[in-house]
Amino acid sequence: MNKSIVITGVSTGIGYAVAAELVNLGYHVFGSVRKAEDGARVQAELGERFTSLVFDVTDHAGVVTAVSQVRAAIGDENLVGLVNNAGISVLGPLMHMDLAEFRQQFEVNLFGLLDVTQQFLPLLGARKDAPEPRGRIVMVSSVSGQIAYPFFGAYAASKHALEGMSDALRRELILYGIDVSLVEPGTTQTPIIHKASEQVSHYSDTDYAPILDKMQAETIAGRQSSAIPVEKVAHIIVEALLHEKPKTRYPIPRKKLSGWLIPRWLPDRWLDRITASKLGITRLD
Repeated sequence: MNKSIVITGVSTGIGYAVAAELVNLGYHVFGSVRKAEDGARVQAELGERFTSLVFDVTDHAGVVTAVSQVRAAIGDENLVGLVNNAGISVLGPLMHMDLAEFRQQFEVNLFGLLDVTQQFLPLLGARKDAPEPRGRIVMVSSVSGQIAYPFFGAYAASKHALEGMSDALRRELILYGIDVSLVEPGTTQTPIIHKASEQVSHYSDTDYAPILDKMQAETIAGRQSSAIPVEKVAHIIVEALLHEKPKTRYPIPRKKLSGWLIPRWLPDRWLDRITASKLGITRLD
């Protein structure tokens, strides 16, 4: 049986940790990177069971080329799975956010992800007379796919869209016996959390500046210090990928009670007031 898996975004963070765990379990990982030098580095670190695919998820031609590479390597067998991990986070007040930035958030986190999924689906077994077992898809979403906070609107919107798209896709792919699971981590110890300071500085001349400064000093710093270990998230992704009966969703909140259960149970207006109070968002005179 073929034991090959495709993962997008493996140069660092969650994608790298998932690739490392799967390689240690004996799987062959095809991992996407945007730079050839990153692919060479990961190859050297993970060894012969890793093959780099150099493409950006927003580059359709690059995705198609990567599919051809994988098809040539695995022949008529199916991939064990596809892990859609690549993603970005665009931070800032929606009132002032450049539409090009907002669109880019969706280009990477949704449109590029769907393109990768469409192109790799035949290799997962979405074709007539495909051999068994069929492959599986894991979408790396976020707690933001369920809960939206101020200044994370673009990111939350992309993850809300991913959640809906994944539910529909899972039900459509019953036709081929291909399952789809969502993994929804909170803030994780990856390079993405260190980019927040640079992004909020774009809005220093807006009315939101003092609120963003407060958020940067308190909320972002606090999230960084208590962020979820990347290995924990990677292990749950591997479970979703390999478990005999996977769940449809794997929430991994940073704080289960205050960061997941209460915000989803509270009435919207209550959560609005609590969030505004915590961040110091009060009506201007």
